[in-house]
Amino acid sequence: MTTLENSKALGAGIDRVDAPLKVTGAAHYPNDFSFPHMAHAALVGSTVAAGRIRGIDVSQAASAPGVLRVITHLNAPKLERGPMTPLGASPPAPLQDERILHYGQHVAVVVAETAEQARHAARLVHVDYETTDAVLDVNDPRAEILVNPLGQDTERGDVAAGFAQADVVVGGTYTTPDNTNNPLGLFSTVAHWQGDALTVHDSTQSIHNVRTSLAKVFGVPESGIRVLAPFVGGGFGAGLRMWPHVVLAVMAARETGRPVKLVLTRPQMFTSVGHRPNSVQQIQVGATRDGKLVAIEHHAISSVAMEDDDAELVTLCAAVSYACPNAVTRDRQARLNIPCPGSMRAPGEGQGNFALESAIDEAAHAVGMDPLEFRLRNFAEQHPLLGLPWSSNALRECLTEGAEMFGWSKRTREPGSMREGRWIVGYGMAAASFPFYQNPCQARATVRGDGSAYVRSGATDIGTGTYTVMTQLAAELLGLDVSRVRFDLGDSDMPYAPQAGGSGLTGGLGNAVHDACRNLVHAFLDVVRDDDESPLRGAATDDVSATDGRIHLTSDPQQGEPYAAILARHDLTELSADGKSTPPRAQELGMAMAGAFGAKFVEVRIDPDLGLLRVARVVSVIDGGRILNEKTATSQIIGGTVGGISQAMFEETATDAGTGRIANATLGDYLMPVNADVPDMQVRFVGGPDPATAVGTKGVGEIGLVGLAAAIGNSVFHATGRRIRSLPITIDQLMN
Repeated sequence: MTTLENSKALGAGIDRVDAPLKVTGAAHYPNDFSFPHMAHAALVGSTVAAGRIRGIDVSQAASAPGVLRVITHLNAPKLERGPMTPLGASPPAPLQDERILHYGQHVAVVVAETAEQARHAARLVHVDYETTDAVLDVNDPRAEILVNPLGQDTERGDVAAGFAQADVVVGGTYTTPDNTNNPLGLFSTVAHWQGDALTVHDSTQSIHNVRTSLAKVFGVPESGIRVLAPFVGGGFGAGLRMWPHVVLAVMAARETGRPVKLVLTRPQMFTSVGHRPNSVQQIQVGATRDGKLVAIEHHAISSVAMEDDDAELVTLCAAVSYACPNAVTRDRQARLNIPCPGSMRAPGEGQGNFALESAIDEAAHAVGMDPLEFRLRNFAEQHPLLGLPWSSNALRECLTEGAEMFGWSKRTREPGSMREGRWIVGYGMAAASFPFYQNPCQARATVRGDGSAYVRSGATDIGTGTYTVMTQLAAELLGLDVSRVRFDLGDSDMPYAPQAGGSGLTGGLGNAVHDACRNLVHAFLDVVRDDDESPLRGAATDDVSATDGRIHLTSDPQQGEPYAAILARHDLTELSADGKSTPPRAQELGMAMAGAFGAKFVEVRIDPDLGLLRVARVVSVIDGGRILNEKTATSQIIGGTVGGISQAMFEETATDAGTGRIANATLGDYLMPVNADVPDMQVRFVGGPDPATAVGTKGVGEIGLVGLAAAIGNSVFHATGRRIRSLPITIDQLMN
């Protein structure tokens, strides 16, 4: 059947198919939905970080205009905790007891006729707390330490012996702060019960996870729950888990017998939907004078909430990035009185790569070798842990092409040796990778009587272009013009799809769509198998191709007929087929599954008197496997690059050490780059389709961010001779 080698629909940078809906305001986000007689909910958050509720007075709130119900731990129904999910354990259910585990914890929900009435009444809830000392720092000796939380610590070779033979040993302690995802759209949930049947519109990156979790929490069948998210106003990982506010919206709807809408405020986004956990990392790198790595040791501790189990591996990148015979990586977590952390774009890798690639750069400088040459010399020809060849790995090409595009050869070796007027100029670089990740996925494809196609799966599109690339893929596989294909998602009644996250959705969903389209062509051939009028009578799936709205013999394109003709002759209004994908296994394939790779080159300018840091330009060269749409893929890398600049120079969720209150929980106080901070950016894709899967994609959502913080830090070192080990890089770190 159809191959993708000479595709017409794929690769082209077509505009997003959902763009007209978005720019005309016709795209409906969760906050846009309503039901007749809908009520509104507002949350009350704890004003202490640790302790218990001694008393709670809701009398004023309950008697305020329009108030329907005030729910606290004293009158809330008892709920199950959500299930274990493919992304880990669910957060604890809300309002189940009097304990306070973090500042901003939901202690009450007020339901009223209008949103304004609910917000007003929420301010009238008075809580009396018995406080205890909060544990807020990973270095606090009172913190409970979780060792090897995911069981993926690594060790190979003899690290002590490796360091003993090293000519240079470099490294130090690197720290990264909490970051908060802050999608532009405030997270919203609209819940409506009809008996035991529940409909939910939610800001989520995983509608099937929400459905499964709500079924467990409320003890109702999954079959009676429908979760809808056709459009989501950004996520960056914040929508991967089902958070307690979703449970509260559903609870409020059930308790009042009314549909309920709950919209988080911006400050509540900082305490309710996760954040990138901070990290403290110790890393040492040993190398010989000829630039060969002989030992890497990487330890990290990061934060986790008191009763949560989310974990992001910070150090794993050090185990798999380079051909080093001796390496050890160790991850730990410290339980703190903080809101539950969660995934944020490039989880784990965003933090760990900063330490690793900074230390690699330092090792290159210590042995007197160009940082580019040092990385090339230690390229991992095979997966360092599995000992298997990569399914694909164009990192060498990323490094060499990136250097050529950037003009790396113009870089002088000595720090502080390049200037332009009053500005000190720095050139820096970093290698980047993001591990292979896919989950099982399903899709359904239909060709209708007019020859058009309708393909669907219960995925979400958080702005990454899923609507568009899946439309292109289905069009290519079915031999249709893109305008003749409709792809739908965002409905849990559609076939199962995993979350939009981990750079895995395009691969898993794409392979499921591939399977569905292949099965659909097979179904058409079954229809005409004994049809004497069909030139395709008796043809096998591998014997045919699909082009221009028709199926034909690959060996003789004249022998074929349109989909519409087959359906009409057999009195069919449409024909459908299901498809599925299962993640490939390395040992079965005899090769290590490869995620995306990349090289980042950065030029910075620094004013030595004022300590001002400016990123002048960025070059990103990416091995993302098969690129389905270069325009949307480039947009992903540009967005990730801005996120990397933000991580390196701006973002820090500031928690008051005395109270646990987040001090900058608004977009006016939480710093992020604006247009003036974003430089010229060049993006190029290299490599080719990954042969381990049918479609050959890798996913480029995360790789755009990975490596930017290290590349900027390495540029700063080249400009100033100062090795920055703490993010974000601030003026005081650069002042003379």
